[in-house]
Amino acid sequence: MIISQKKPYEEVLDYLKDAKKVVLTGCSECATVCHTGGEEELEAMKAALEAEGKEVLATTVLTTSCNVLLNKKELKAIKEEMAEADAILCMACGDGVQTVAKVSKMETYPANDTMFVGETVRNGIFEEMCKTCGECVLGRTAAICPITRCGKSLLNGACGGARDGKCEVIPENDCAWIEIYKKMKDQGKLELMEEIDPIRGYKAKAYPRTINLKEQAAAEKAGE
Repeated sequence: MIISQKKPYEEVLDYLKDAKKVVLTGCSECATVCHTGGEEELEAMKAALEAEGKEVLATTVLTTSCNVLLNKKELKAIKEEMAEADAILCMACGDGVQTVAKVSKMETYPANDTMFVGETVRNGIFEEMCKTCGECVLGRTAAICPITRCGKSLLNGACGGARDGKCEVIPENDCAWIEIYKKMKDQGKLELMEEIDPIRGYKAKAYPRTINLKEQAAAEKAGE
């Protein structure tokens, strides 16, 4: 899940300082769970902006803010309001903001800060679990991500600075590598910890990245 937090309201107002008429969009997926872009949050933002003298022409919680085809379909329901509006305030993650901007071709501003890819521990509590590095090592670290859960993102074992099983950088956190060791020991796979992960670089990576499943399937078929 993409975890987001609300931006300071003053920052949102600054984005919209030249907009008199606004459309609000949210997301029924991640932002709703994070309480940053569901029906309740859109209504609260609508009331706040109207108190500032702005006219909110429409509010809509999109099924998935980051889906181009769904956005094209769902935004048609408010196309008249969008044509009259000066800007869209998107209450979703950064991906959702960019997708809404692409589809609407309007000035689109974020209401949230995108924090991390994480798990929902319980309602309102989220923990970071993945850095989306593109080179997943979970298969040899007992499904515990050292890049995310180690305070130093070390790939080849603990730093030596842990005290009583706690991280040197963030003392309230358990040392990820001690947790990896314990789990690998329980699984009888400690030999995997002897493997050395090579130094990573970014020369082979270029951003933004794209994955095209159709092209991949065609290439695989051609190689048969």
